[in-house]
Amino acid sequence: MGNRKILVYTLIAVILIQIASAATIYGNVYDFSLNNVNNARVEIDTSPKQFLVARNGSYSFNVPNGAYTIKAQFIQKNTSIASVQENITITQDGSYVMDLILFPDVEEGVENPNLDINGNVIDANASESYYWILIVLLLIIVTAAVYYFNRKRKKLASEETKEEKDEYNDLDQVIKIIKNEGGRATQKDIRKQIPLSEAKISLMIAELEHKGLVEKIKKGRGNIIILKKK
Repeated sequence: MGNRKILVYTLIAVILIQIASAATIYGNVYDFSLNNVNNARVEIDTSPKQFLVARNGSYSFNVPNGAYTIKAQFIQKNTSIASVQENITITQDGSYVMDLILFPDVEEGVENPNLDINGNVIDANASESYYWILIVLLLIIVTAAVYYFNRKRKKLASEETKEEKDEYNDLDQVIKIIKNEGGRATQKDIRKQIPLSEAKISLMIAELEHKGLVEKIKKGRGNIIILKKK
């Protein structure tokens, strides 16, 4: 009976010594881009082994003095996506900071999976869908651009045609005025009957001269426009 008490007291003393000499190891879990990783599994090889899920991206363990290995993993669909392993030695009481940076797990011959900032796998089908969505958007943009420029080109062509038609009508009107004046008229008389500027009238007469339809004769400070006979 006395030996049993001694054993119990010894075990209690050992536990109290361990508790009294306990230290705290804590830190944050990051991905390769130094963003906090939520829901990573962190464990330390104390006796017994301790582990937790870093739901807010941080972890903390109370341990006695000794040498330990801390492991962190991000697991998805029963597969380790990223992990890290660090060693630490505790020689005295206190708080020890050890941040853990997860590195993507890459098996030999296997391409590195796509991960988001929290280590989540980006589904391959989703990536392909994004790819096709991008292509469709580009096609829509290109189609809209082609439609816009074709419409603008047609509008410019229509405006040019309208200007040419208006110019033709103006020239025809000048010819009619000269005919009504008996085959000859002063440039001043023509301008009185057409509400256009002096410069525009001069250009139209020059165009008619170029086409061989009229002849311009200088008289004093004005011009006489004579309709040529065909």
